[in-house]
Amino acid sequence: MATVTLSSKFQLVIPKTIRERSGLKAGTKFRIVAYGGRLELIPVGPLSDLYGFLEGIDTSIERDGDR
Repeated sequence: MATVTLSSKFQLVIPKTIRERSGLKAGTKFRIVAYGGRLELIPVGPLSDLYGFLEGIDTSIERDGDR
């Protein structure tokens, strides 16, 4: 776990090891969510990045007749 410091301009620097492991690039946009007592940064990417992320999901569930 890395520790970062909030600057006087309210900026954070994401450590290089975390940037590389997460594949973050300069200019990446994030959503920020306050969750309990913590903040979560969620990278925002193009919808095309989601293509195939449900591959292999089990779709053999019983459905109502009108569905």
